[in-house]
Amino acid sequence: MLNDTVDNSILQIDLSGVYTILSQIATGFVDQTNLPHTSFVTDLAFIMIIGAIVTLAFFKIKQPLIIGYLFAGMLLGPLSPLWSWILPSGSRPSDMLEGVGILTDISALNLFSEIGVILLLFVIGIEFPYAKIKSIGRIAIGVGTIGLFTTLGAIFYAASSLGLNSMDSLFIAAALSISSTAVIVKILEEMGRIKRESTILVLGILIVEDVIAVILISSLQSIALVGTVSVESILIVVIVATGLIVGTFTIGTKIITPLIDRVAASERHEILLLSVLGVCFGYALLANIVGLSVAIGAFLAGVLVAESKSSEVSKLLASPIKDMFVAIFFVSVGALMDVSQLQNYIFIAIALIAVAIGMKFGGNLLGNFLFRQKRDKAIRSAFTLAAPRGEFSIVIIKTGVDIGAVSAFLFPLVGVISIITAFLSPFMIKASDKVVPMLEKKNV
Repeated sequence: MLNDTVDNSILQIDLSGVYTILSQIATGFVDQTNLPHTSFVTDLAFIMIIGAIVTLAFFKIKQPLIIGYLFAGMLLGPLSPLWSWILPSGSRPSDMLEGVGILTDISALNLFSEIGVILLLFVIGIEFPYAKIKSIGRIAIGVGTIGLFTTLGAIFYAASSLGLNSMDSLFIAAALSISSTAVIVKILEEMGRIKRESTILVLGILIVEDVIAVILISSLQSIALVGTVSVESILIVVIVATGLIVGTFTIGTKIITPLIDRVAASERHEILLLSVLGVCFGYALLANIVGLSVAIGAFLAGVLVAESKSSEVSKLLASPIKDMFVAIFFVSVGALMDVSQLQNYIFIAIALIAVAIGMKFGGNLLGNFLFRQKRDKAIRSAFTLAAPRGEFSIVIIKTGVDIGAVSAFLFPLVGVISIITAFLSPFMIKASDKVVPMLEKKNV
């Protein structure tokens, strides 16, 4: 007994000494390094270095790069449990808007994320001229609406059954009913499927979901603050979104597209690049001013460029910049996730993920069949849209937390769900490649 006591005491002393040494090293690095550790440039430098390493590593092991970006951000961000364990409690940040990891400036991370989304959707928009989008407009609205609201209803019921109060259940249901445009588009691009017929439908549905997401945010704020849904605000969002889309395909194609062709006629690539980026960010700003998602504006800007004669050149010029900021976006999203308290809500997260994926798959499949889409196209689009949750999910929950309408733990909860579903997304898409041929064989 005495020997056990002595051994335990020695073990405690040794662990204490190790922890003290690690704390001193980490604190010394953070406090004494000559780097401007909270600066925009420092965080950008670390993100680019991490991005380069992760890109090479995940390319070698033949895994989607997006998973590596998210994982790197989770480990190296200011909210990572790695830093919470190494640093002594006195040096840990009390404010969630500051951090002590390698990536520290959360406001800068949010900025990187937004630029990444804008450029990603812009370049993707160049792949889809007006004729392609027109062919799936009505179907995308129908399928997207059915898939989203069936998922929302099921998650609300599941969250209530798990013990969440009605307001928490409503916000988490809205958040998890919307698929992540950024995650899906990046994965499809990496897998070389961006020009498939099913992808056109998926992108149309994602645009519809983004518009509905804006409406949901406005409605949820109204419910939380006033207790009723503002029909006027919903109508305003729908009218504005319709006006922007119609204006793009009428006035925009007659004014902006010819201007791009004139600039391209100069045969100066740097001028053309600045011009198309000006259209991209200008449209994103316009969408933001009228209360819509910057992603919608960026995508529509890409569609305008797609209508020009220099669309392929514009895409080639903008793609390297897009690749850089997309990497920044996903590392930043990973860095913003606080997973240190994961053990406290892992059961709820797993249950909600199962319901969200199952209902999103079933709802989109139902919508596709109701609108008489080809079976292989319906199955592939349902698998693609089923898993990932991301930017709008986080925005919706953050809105609820900011106005004090929901419990604070929902923010890290939806963050963990976003990470897990992003990991699952490539496997869901690959699963459709196995399911579709199996069904075709059965019908032969």
